[in-house]
Amino acid sequence: MPAFWNWYVIILTVLFIFGCLWLITWSTQQSPDDVAEDETLGHKWDDNIQELNHPAPRWWLYLFYLTIVFAVGYLVAYPGLGNLKGTLGWTQEGQYEKEMQAATERYKSVYDAFSGKDVVALSQDPAAIDVGKSLFANYCSTCHGADARGAKGFPNLTDDDWLYGASPDAIVATITNGRNGVMPALGAALGGEQGLDNMVAYVRSLSGHEGDPASLAAAKPLFDSICAACHGVDGKGNQMLGSANLTDDTWLHGGSPETVRETVLKGRMSEMPPHAELLGEQKILIVAGYIYSLSHAEKTAN
Repeated sequence: MPAFWNWYVIILTVLFIFGCLWLITWSTQQSPDDVAEDETLGHKWDDNIQELNHPAPRWWLYLFYLTIVFAVGYLVAYPGLGNLKGTLGWTQEGQYEKEMQAATERYKSVYDAFSGKDVVALSQDPAAIDVGKSLFANYCSTCHGADARGAKGFPNLTDDDWLYGASPDAIVATITNGRNGVMPALGAALGGEQGLDNMVAYVRSLSGHEGDPASLAAAKPLFDSICAACHGVDGKGNQMLGSANLTDDTWLHGGSPETVRETVLKGRMSEMPPHAELLGEQKILIVAGYIYSLSHAEKTAN
């Protein structure tokens, strides 16, 4: 924290504590015993409503003194005054690491039970699948959904359509290192609106959608020169590059004319974050086994 904000927090906090102390002291100057039961403050509303002078009980006000003592003790022990660390040396990072270490030691035996098994073997082990499903729910379901069927922009992990491949090694590599997919914006390279319309029609025709023959013929040379480098001349994609298969009618961002047009015009950027540090090797294998089981149900059942 910069020096200015450090002192800003310290001064403001200290002034606030002293302000509370002064307010409580001022409020307790008058004892309830010194006030007559029917004494008023002189305020009167609607001719007959008056405010009685009933100071708060001493014990109730003393509770506020205790809160100030607690606040001072807390600020001495824990970080709360700017950059001051506190006498206990507590940090949220240290607390997190301590809890993670405790969790690792607690569940070590659970994960060690699957040590030595590869992804395929784990995908056939009901106990490993249960653990993998739990890990998936904690770390993966935010993007891919609790049922792993994904959403717009997030792959469905239960089908047989994989951008980077569905082999055990490919799944482990994806979870470990993450993926960064980039579809460049091609609007300027297509020669205007007509060229863009032609390309949208051609791309959709690869997966069986009808299109105007003249538009398809006009777009084919552009596809071969611009798009085939990633998607292939036949449009079947390239798992080495993570480029989509355009012939199977499975669309990560949607296959409507409007969505395909937006993809071609503006491009797309997709990111799968790496989980190597977050999960570790053993957990990654277990999650990979669970994911492998989702798209290889028939194989894992045999």
